[in-house]
Amino acid sequence: MKLNNKTVIITGASSGIGKSLAHEFARRGANLVLAARQYVTLCQIAQELQDQYQIKALAVQCDVTSESDCRHLINQAKLSFGKIDILINNAGISMRALFKDVDVQVLKTLMDVNFWGAVYCTKYALPEIAQTQGSIVGVSSIAGYKGLPGRTGYSASKFAMNGFLDSLRVENLKTGVHVMTACPGFTASNIRNTALNKEGNQQGESSMHEEKMMTSEEVAKLIVDGVEKRERTLIMTGQGKLTVLLSKIIPGILDKLVYNVFTKEKDPLLK
Repeated sequence: MKLNNKTVIITGASSGIGKSLAHEFARRGANLVLAARQYVTLCQIAQELQDQYQIKALAVQCDVTSESDCRHLINQAKLSFGKIDILINNAGISMRALFKDVDVQVLKTLMDVNFWGAVYCTKYALPEIAQTQGSIVGVSSIAGYKGLPGRTGYSASKFAMNGFLDSLRVENLKTGVHVMTACPGFTASNIRNTALNKEGNQQGESSMHEEKMMTSEEVAKLIVDGVEKRERTLIMTGQGKLTVLLSKIIPGILDKLVYNVFTKEKDPLLK
């Protein structure tokens, strides 16, 4: 798929991987519909992209936990550009708390954003994308293949996303709609700063060593390359590929390896 003059919707586009995706798609000539709750920030990003890349960019305020907001987002994209080629379900939040300590509402919030947000947007975009034989992408995680301690709600939401996209892919084998699951490893972004603690408040400071992680720009390039090549699944790091493999062949040993990794967090939850 060549991206010049394609219409791309990106949720969670105001920061992190979403913002980097906007720049990468714009660099390749795509027109953009940027969605997030931070409308002023979105407008600034849209203007920057238009000025820098001479493409068209529309900012739409959208809370993906609201089905009506997601419907409005898709309608605005269609009204503004006349078609939709690519939907990137990127909006997401994380958490950091042991299940025994966490308020269950935290898990509900993560499912609403990470899973239901993708479902709502995909539901309304699918008929349009079927017409263009375009792409639906879910930005998932290695946590959708291996449950991570202290991230029960996050892993659950990403497992759910992976299953949803898998089913959707099979349903659309003969329609021409491309479905891709993109699984970054640990990425340097603000997702850990905004991760919810056991009470449901943002933790504020990352618990991990961000300087050792992939950048959001590197992740964005791999995802956009994957869209162009119509890849099925992207596992983006060696650590991620090894984790998926070990989960299939020696899951018990992997449990211990993952446990040990998370004892090395800053102020670890596991001792």
